[in-house]
Amino acid sequence: MSGSSADAELASPSGPVPARRGPGLAVLTALVQPAGTAIIAGWQHASVGIIGYVLLVFSGLALADRHRSPRRNFLIVVAATVAYHLLDGPVGVTLLAPMIGAAAVLAAGHRWLVAATSAGAYATWVLVSGPTLRQALAALALIAGAGLVTEFGSLVAARVHDGIAEQRRLSEERQRRRASEQRLLIAAELHDVLGHHLSLINMRAGVGLHLMDRDPEQARAALDAIAQSSAEALREVQAVLNTLYPTGEAAPRAPAPGLDRLAELTDDAALPTRTVIDGTVRPLPAAVDRAAYRIVQEGLTNIRRHAGTGVAATVTIGYRQDALVVEVDDDGGGVRQPEPAPAGNGITGMRERAAALGGELTAGPAPDGSGGWRVRATLPLGRDQTREATS
Repeated sequence: MSGSSADAELASPSGPVPARRGPGLAVLTALVQPAGTAIIAGWQHASVGIIGYVLLVFSGLALADRHRSPRRNFLIVVAATVAYHLLDGPVGVTLLAPMIGAAAVLAAGHRWLVAATSAGAYATWVLVSGPTLRQALAALALIAGAGLVTEFGSLVAARVHDGIAEQRRLSEERQRRRASEQRLLIAAELHDVLGHHLSLINMRAGVGLHLMDRDPEQARAALDAIAQSSAEALREVQAVLNTLYPTGEAAPRAPAPGLDRLAELTDDAALPTRTVIDGTVRPLPAAVDRAAYRIVQEGLTNIRRHAGTGVAATVTIGYRQDALVVEVDDDGGGVRQPEPAPAGNGITGMRERAAALGGELTAGPAPDGSGGWRVRATLPLGRDQTREATS
């Protein structure tokens, strides 16, 4: 879809603007009716006449107005057709225009008008022309057959229209859902990036202020670390925000972080952190790699926030055959502040990341009774992802 058409749809308060219907069917009917009737009249050795041709062409061209004023248009078309038969015009393709006009009236919901007008037209023809019983029954059968065909065609057209409308609704719903999921993903990324780096900056700023008079060199080192953390935070935020722009307008300036940067993350954690690799390191699917990095990042951030001073952390990355297991533990050695609420943004964000990949995440007291806190995530690789990662 082009940009202009998309803008037009968005600007319309009632949804997409329906396509304009041209006069093509009206012109075709104005050609088919007199031509078909002339052929059939030739078989009957009858003549249509100039007035007959004019009425047949007129009733066809009158259909061009059927969508704007379906009831008035139907009455005009029926009147022209009845006039043709009252002038003793030969039987031919004369009911095509009334059938098309009736379909437009049925689509507008005026079924009663079609029935009443058809009955009135038939009664007028019978009273004025005085046909034989056989002719009257034949005409009645022809009108009834045309009505059944028109009714069936209207039902089919309504079903098709409803199906198209439902497909459009489902497509719009999918687009809204994808947009919502993308916004949630961006919000989670920003929460992880800002929470991690701002907590580091806050802690190091406190250290710098404490040591500024007693140990200027250590204070300078803390300020250098603040500068590095803030620069890294800006780069990651820019990379996340670039996903808001259409492809080609703004490419990310840095790749999405993954476990290849785990050493940088733990070195920059501002608390003693030990890394344990369980299993054989191998390439991971991008979504799993990114989610594992963010879970470790948020886990270390929560330890800094809640475990107090003197705590040490352990990050365990377990490479299983069909899953990646990520654990972030603290040893309980610090003066623990209140634990993060189970529904807090950090834990909720980590749990949603794991669930989005079909995995699960638990957070709670460490099972060894040390008084520490453990975050454990299992991120399934899946059969196809495992083959891709090990190929």
